[in-house]
Amino acid sequence: MRKKMPEPERRIWHELRAERFEGIKFRRQKVIGHCIADFASNEPKLVVEIDGDSHSGQERYDAKRTQFLEDLGYHVIRFSNIEVMNNMDGVLTQISKGVAKLRASPPPPTPSPKGEGA
Repeated sequence: MRKKMPEPERRIWHELRAERFEGIKFRRQKVIGHCIADFASNEPKLVVEIDGDSHSGQERYDAKRTQFLEDLGYHVIRFSNIEVMNNMDGVLTQISKGVAKLRASPPPPTPSPKGEGA
């Protein structure tokens, strides 16, 4: 885990932290399974990833991470450093749309404990 955030992450964290964004409690560098999400909330289950130059050529790896997080019920939204630096309003609008989509859809069914209903 990093102590010093890159500038794009620092800027978006300023917008998301302390429940400033639509009253949602985001955590930074949240451990989810074997992944560390840049920013994540539990309610709604949303992950925001900021991809820098180091992600170039790692599309397959990123797709696997996204699938893993989605399998756990998270909705994943990815942005590039450039998007965050040059279009913060657009980034926040996309996150807001993701939140609205999650809040409008019914929660996934909770698996019943083993043996129940038998």
